[in-house]
Amino acid sequence: MKRSLFALITGCLLAVSFTVFAGPGAIEGVQKQPVNVSAIAMFLIFVLATLGITKWAAGKTKSTADFYTAGGGITGFQNGLAIAGDYMSAATLLGLTSMVYFKGYDGFVYAVCFFIGWPIILFLMAERLRNLGKFTFADIASYRLDQNRIRTFAAIGSLTVVCFYLIVQMVGAGQLIQLLFGLEYNTAVICVGILMMVYVTFGGMTATTWVQIIKACLLLGGGITLMLLTLSKFGWSLDNLFTKAIESHKLGEKLMAPGSLMADPISAFSLSLGLLFGTAGLPHIMMRFFTVPNAKEARKSVFYATGFIGLFFLVTMVLGAAAISIVGTNPDFFEGGVVGGKLIGGGNMPVMHLTKAVGGDIFLGFLSAVAFATILAVVSGLALAGASAISHDLYARVIKKGTATSAQEMKVTRIASVGLGITAILLGIAFKDQNVLFASSVNFPILILSMYWKGLTTRGALWGGIAGLVSSVGLVVLSPTVWVKILGNSAAIFPYDHPAIVSMTLAFFVTWLLSVTDKSARAVKEKEAFEEQYIRAQTGLGASGAHAH
Repeated sequence: MKRSLFALITGCLLAVSFTVFAGPGAIEGVQKQPVNVSAIAMFLIFVLATLGITKWAAGKTKSTADFYTAGGGITGFQNGLAIAGDYMSAATLLGLTSMVYFKGYDGFVYAVCFFIGWPIILFLMAERLRNLGKFTFADIASYRLDQNRIRTFAAIGSLTVVCFYLIVQMVGAGQLIQLLFGLEYNTAVICVGILMMVYVTFGGMTATTWVQIIKACLLLGGGITLMLLTLSKFGWSLDNLFTKAIESHKLGEKLMAPGSLMADPISAFSLSLGLLFGTAGLPHIMMRFFTVPNAKEARKSVFYATGFIGLFFLVTMVLGAAAISIVGTNPDFFEGGVVGGKLIGGGNMPVMHLTKAVGGDIFLGFLSAVAFATILAVVSGLALAGASAISHDLYARVIKKGTATSAQEMKVTRIASVGLGITAILLGIAFKDQNVLFASSVNFPILILSMYWKGLTTRGALWGGIAGLVSSVGLVVLSPTVWVKILGNSAAIFPYDHPAIVSMTLAFFVTWLLSVTDKSARAVKEKEAFEEQYIRAQTGLGASGAHAH
């Protein structure tokens, strides 16, 4: 195993080093981008450090519990940082600052929508997740229901979400590195996929957790440092910063008022639903609650994560506003440019231009490497969630019906990790230049009802979940984003980009209807079993390491 590990790590490093240092002229068809040597050096340092962590984690990973949950040995503070690292992606840094840069207050409102899902997780879900679950989201959903059918659906749902999120992250990785490192797009995607396979296949949750912790610290540290550097340009005054932004932007004073970003109330409400409840259904976020030793640490995890994420979103607001004055008034950055002294639209990298403007090439290199590291950490978490759905839910519990040994399950997990890595690479290449967004609010109805509603039955959960999943994916395909922009049709069949208002409502309704009309003997037993589940959810009795606090 160790020889194989060293061989794979060495090959991976050689591949990364070659493709990075080969430069834009080494491969035909590469865009002519200047090679950022400092970014490359810092990125390679990060890769070496995280591969060292993976080697250390591989020595500690002896069982399925070690692989899936780091043996439950992560503290609440550490897990909070890791959750924040899982949630704060490069897309968040680049996308939210860009949205504030162009839309002002509307961009900040968008960030708040991402944030407000965490109190729901803290007060309604964190403790029960830890007390009821073992490794995956399906452990909770199937606790008192039919194991085979519910686990199969939950695994398919989780894999669907994972694949959609992998598309976003892999496309982001390819485009970011193509722009900043001078790499060819496909090469960047392949590098990310290979590194992801190494982290997950050999290090499991321990390696993934520490990669996420390091990434979160670097991202928060880099963002706060950049914010302080920009504030120094405005006399350390937020009032001066926003006054200058209003003067520089074409929107003027409207920059600080709600505008046209979500003028349609149905779109606004649907997007809010997806962002609010989608977070509570992300499989790679849910997995993190099983890495702590008890319910008290699970609550601490969300408390710390909420603080770190909230701080990060406040930093993005300041950076977006600062970029309006520093980047938006300098045509050399080509980030929308200015007409008549006023910022106009276009571009999506203002925070990187801001970094170069106030911190120089070295700081730009640091933040670029952190952005790439961010993508590596997120895709590793996604791959681990997908691999666990395949090995723990489908293979060990559905196919083998609980008779699989730990060694067999670990083998399937590692094979699944490699398969997901290859899938991620292919999806990233196939969806180049596309921006695919998928709201995972479909998982939330089944998860919350399984924990809180005594009347839930297998029939209701299964068909409600299927209705939500099919309608969500189908409406995304029929939406303007996919049907018009990607598939090239003249008009969208479903007029809204965000389907949560339909898909989540449908999931709740079908689940309720088919549960209350289910009078079978199985349904009666499932409802009676809720009392035992409720006691365990409240006290932790029977859960490994979980007890009341």
